[in-house]
Amino acid sequence: MSQWNPQRDFVVHGRNPLNAEPQSPVLVAEFLTPQAAFYIRNHGDIPALGPDHSVELTGLVDNLSAFCLADLRREFPERKVTAVLQCAGNRRADLQTVKKTSGDPWLVGAIGNAEWTGVALSDVLERAGMDMSRARFVAFTCADRVDVDGEVAPYGVSITIERALAGDVLIAWALNGEPLTPEHGAPMRIIVPDQAGVRSAKWIERIEVRDTPSGAPVQARDYKLFPASVAKEEADWAEGLTIEAMPVTSAICVPEQGASLSAGRTKLEGYAVAYGRSVARVDVSIDGGKAWRHAVLQSDPGARAAWTLWSIEVDLPRGQHELVVKAVDEAGQSQPENAADVWNFAGYLSTAWHRVTVDAVTNCG
Repeated sequence: MSQWNPQRDFVVHGRNPLNAEPQSPVLVAEFLTPQAAFYIRNHGDIPALGPDHSVELTGLVDNLSAFCLADLRREFPERKVTAVLQCAGNRRADLQTVKKTSGDPWLVGAIGNAEWTGVALSDVLERAGMDMSRARFVAFTCADRVDVDGEVAPYGVSITIERALAGDVLIAWALNGEPLTPEHGAPMRIIVPDQAGVRSAKWIERIEVRDTPSGAPVQARDYKLFPASVAKEEADWAEGLTIEAMPVTSAICVPEQGASLSAGRTKLEGYAVAYGRSVARVDVSIDGGKAWRHAVLQSDPGARAAWTLWSIEVDLPRGQHELVVKAVDEAGQSQPENAADVWNFAGYLSTAWHRVTVDAVTNCG
């Protein structure tokens, strides 16, 4: 796919801000998701930043400074990390079948797997020097402006200092070897493997070492998980669980929901992700979860932050079938059975068994 075609290739949930996901079969066509097929999650307008755009480094550091892309490439060793990026609202449409939630009705495509190129955030921070007796968080302030419940402010999020110094968090400028396009954060963005996509901030303007989390509205009053018993109007944002690490999940990408297939031998395909662990098994059912078979897995053992693609060939008799998938990680953790078990008002972390209903016909023409 060399050129983005929203009518052909993407499900567009909104144009201002632009939020779109690829058609599900596109996701499993390749192990690395092409940039032109990568989901787009924006909270505001896409900033137009040139290659000389400067990022400030401030806060609890010994040396306040600023750098542009050329500075990074000249002064620090280049690093590559293969990692999956997933919106915390991926598969929100499944939760909306239980009860209405806020947010776009993402299907299974608010996710992608790529090789990211950049420099380690830890290298930049260590050169700046930090007051480690006080440093607890690293905050990112970005060029896009976001409306959170009527308050308009720059996009801002933070991660813990431990995560920032782990070595695999990047200030990235390329996706699968291609320079980032504007909708994906050009000229520089943050990539935080194994955490929700909200932490991988785009269009960064300032990196700040702090003793408290970012005070930006996105950090303070969004991307928080509450139990089903709590309505948005009742939410105490200080009590919500900040979404960082992500739970094990999987999805069926081929065939798509509602497809008509020729009865007989059929190949099912999809993805599975077990953040911080490897996917040990993917179980697939063609009868709504009564009987299960193990899928064949495709992964990169050297890239633990990447996804696992799975496939299986099954025989579908004539009639309607509920296809189901669930993943199991190396710790034996799996997915909840029903969407109702994980429903929340914001529609985050929709990780129940993924179900697709198809019709197998004698000849689908």
